[in-house]
Amino acid sequence: MSNSLIDIKKIAVVQSNKIIIQNVSFQLFAGDFTFLIGKVGSGKTSLIKTLYAELPLLIGNAEIDNFNLMNIKNKEIPFLRRKLGIVFQDFKLLTDRNIHDNLKFVLEATGWTDKNKISDRINEVLTEVDLSEKEYKMPNELSGGEQQRIVIARAILNKPPIIIADEPTGNLDPESSLKIMEILNNLANSGSCVIIATHQYNLIKKYPGRILKIEKGALSEINYEEVDDLIWA
Repeated sequence: MSNSLIDIKKIAVVQSNKIIIQNVSFQLFAGDFTFLIGKVGSGKTSLIKTLYAELPLLIGNAEIDNFNLMNIKNKEIPFLRRKLGIVFQDFKLLTDRNIHDNLKFVLEATGWTDKNKISDRINEVLTEVDLSEKEYKMPNELSGGEQQRIVIARAILNKPPIIIADEPTGNLDPESSLKIMEILNNLANSGSCVIIATHQYNLIKKYPGRILKIEKGALSEINYEEVDDLIWA
């Protein structure tokens, strides 16, 4: 029996009744630090949306921490997503409340009721992303890099085994990008399965990991050393 957290077998990624990527197979395990790369429009985000059941799985088989995406029911999808810490490029922070209340909202929505435990967990994740002093700031008072670190803190609140980050450094300066990558790398070193969609190959060179490449409607795993040969139009 496989102990993989993500087990994908011959799936097709379908959006608007069109196959974007076909015959996709891979396994990811606890502690894996994996890059998902490809040209803009190659299907990276569509594959990620398939993993968290935003796009339905119509062909093949996929299991995400024991959830079968082919047979998953709508009422089960929120429980699947609690197994996933999802980091979006556009933050999606609640702009009408401070950082503490953004994080508190997520904890309460996922069943936390003890005020002391909520406060302790918020302190823990803010310490992990090195933003303890920003707890009572509003989102618009933070830099883009700081907001993205808060998004990571939000993603790991419930200690999900899988972290999925879709272009997490796409709008950030180089220094902030490295900080984000360092945090994600530390999460993998602590046992999380981390998958990062990116086209910033300079960051890949700084952090060894598995590399899944989407090209011409197909996905393959390439060696870390092959990054130097990747030249996209």
